[in-house]
Amino acid sequence: MKYWLMKSEPDDISIDDLHNSPNNTMAWQGIRNYQAHNFIRDQISLGDQVLFYHSSCKVPGVVGIATVVSQPKLDESAFEPQSRYFDPKTDPGKPRWWQVDIQFTVKLNQLVTLKQLKSDPALQDMILVTKGARLSVQPVTADEFTHIVALGH
Repeated sequence: MKYWLMKSEPDDISIDDLHNSPNNTMAWQGIRNYQAHNFIRDQISLGDQVLFYHSSCKVPGVVGIATVVSQPKLDESAFEPQSRYFDPKTDPGKPRWWQVDIQFTVKLNQLVTLKQLKSDPALQDMILVTKGARLSVQPVTADEFTHIVALGH
């Protein structure tokens, strides 16, 4: 099992939206960064655990946990002209964008803020807290995952 951090703007998709979606599950689509895309296509697997992170909001931070419940598959939103994730340059014969489905596991008892994450000595090597790190999908070590979950409970 691997561990990941996935960022979403809560005005777009929040942890509550995930929890309230059918079967508590939704497609993690619309990723249009090649490095994040490569993580989805090549490394994320069924059963991996996800730290759900609210970004671009008043107080960004980890708000919950989700589980990957599908193998990587084509991001169909890239082919849908009405989708905000539409990519007119993508070719169904040679797709460039992938997605996975994630399922709500639990909402943390308290938000673990970006400020907390940055000031915690145990997390100084975490990708999220390194300067210039902006990936919406990024790997997290098992120790980082366990530590953050403990902070949120």
